[in-house]
Amino acid sequence: MSGNMRSWICAAAAAAVVVPVLAAGPVEIKLATFAPANSKWHLELTDLADTWKKVTEGRVTLTVYPGGNQGTEESVIKKMNPVAGQLQAALLLEPGLAEIDQAFNVFAIPFFFESDAEYRSIQQALTPILTARLEQKKFHLVNWGHAGWIQIFSKKPIRSLAELKAAKLFTSEGDTRMVQWYKANGFNPQALPFNDIAAQLRLPTGLIDTAPSPPYGALVLRYFENAPYMLDVSVAPLVGATIVTDDAWKRISDADRTKMLAAARGMEDRVLGGAPKLDADSIAAMEKRGLKVQKLTPAAAAEFRAAADTLTATMRGGMVPADVFDAAMAARTAFRKTKKPS
Repeated sequence: MSGNMRSWICAAAAAAVVVPVLAAGPVEIKLATFAPANSKWHLELTDLADTWKKVTEGRVTLTVYPGGNQGTEESVIKKMNPVAGQLQAALLLEPGLAEIDQAFNVFAIPFFFESDAEYRSIQQALTPILTARLEQKKFHLVNWGHAGWIQIFSKKPIRSLAELKAAKLFTSEGDTRMVQWYKANGFNPQALPFNDIAAQLRLPTGLIDTAPSPPYGALVLRYFENAPYMLDVSVAPLVGATIVTDDAWKRISDADRTKMLAAARGMEDRVLGGAPKLDADSIAAMEKRGLKVQKLTPAAAAEFRAAADTLTATMRGGMVPADVFDAAMAARTAFRKTKKPS
């Protein structure tokens, strides 16, 4: 986390000592997201805006700014500073959430989750912990998002761990610790703004030649047109979460918050429940337009899984706070025990 980011989070915590009075007029919430305009996630947010306005009888309004037009996720978080007051909410992806608290890096551990059911079980176990950590930073968790499972899109085929490590791999700009983690583990990360991925892939000798992405994102943003190979490895689910600033949340009555959270959980259920079909449909659509899906050989798959155990261990304490890492491991162990034949 940058020094500037730490400074404003501390300022926000200090400012929150003053107990706000409930707003006399409508509470206006401006929300930023990287979700492309008119994408499934953007449409879900606009539906949520309509529902919030209806269930609160106009006491709360939600305006959605899609497509990253409010800047990087780091910029968005700064704009949520209660002093600036430019934004009151955001649907952030895992790198942005980790800017607020490193605990969210738990969802970025490569090959840690084996299925949607396992991911959902671990997420539910961690939600109280992560909610409390967000609230310490003066944010409130409204709902979870799931953009699909991250696959590897590349300009040329990648069939092994060695080839993946040699690739010019996109990594989120501003996430210095993640970049260093990749380098320490033998990868070749290239830190760029999210919105630069498509442009760099179009260049014959761009800064990147490989981009991790969920299939729907690769379809909507057309990565596959210049990175026509997809390594089907399901690196991790691309986790997102909608958060609201403490300042805005406290201006809403308890009764309205309850209605808003119910609507937000409905959105969460639809997004999480629809993720597998969205992945499958997106891959099928891209295959019709030239995408070539690469499957690992059994030997290569075994190599990836062996490396995954090492990569997982290196996350504890550095990238992911030890207590959160241990809680995730305990939840995963408990889930896998329920799946073993009796």
